[in-house]
Amino acid sequence: MQKDQNFKEKKIAGEKVFSGQLLQVYKDEVELPSGKKSFREFIKHPGASVVIPYLGNNQIMLVNQFRYPVNKTMLELPAGKIDPGESYKATMIRELFEETGLKAETMIQLAPIHTCIGYSNELLYLFWASGLEKTDHNIDTDEIISLNPIDISDALELIYTGEISDGKTIVGIFWADKILKDKKLQLRFNINI
Repeated sequence: MQKDQNFKEKKIAGEKVFSGQLLQVYKDEVELPSGKKSFREFIKHPGASVVIPYLGNNQIMLVNQFRYPVNKTMLELPAGKIDPGESYKATMIRELFEETGLKAETMIQLAPIHTCIGYSNELLYLFWASGLEKTDHNIDTDEIISLNPIDISDALELIYTGEISDGKTIVGIFWADKILKDKKLQLRFNINI
């Protein structure tokens, strides 16, 4: 792996060009390793969590919800942004409950996911949830969500046909498939199937 200093860009100046409720947009002038100058526009994101709710028998829970930026209803894993002062795990527990009405006996952090490294610092943490118990659904007032339990092989097929195109969901489904098939990975993350 290359050392960071061989590629590191140095910030010369910067300005916030937009401040929204969720995102902050910046434009920085940078000095490249070659000494030349350039500009970088990027979005600062508070971070988020995404969960693989494992229902047993090779099934996971996906949700359908309308996503305004792509103007369509997407089939995806439950996820949500971190509220101020919240940990990734606390976010995932809250989002799992709000989006699905499920509470997990076991919640295991798997991996970080940088979603859009070309223009955002967004970092999601992927979790595995099992020992799920149904509770009263406490959905956010600004979300319309339907629950979709699905066999992992069917979810993979929806990726291959392009029906699932959400990046975090694709990553999570591939993780779930690998976990279900790989005893060493189950042991590494202390996951009981």
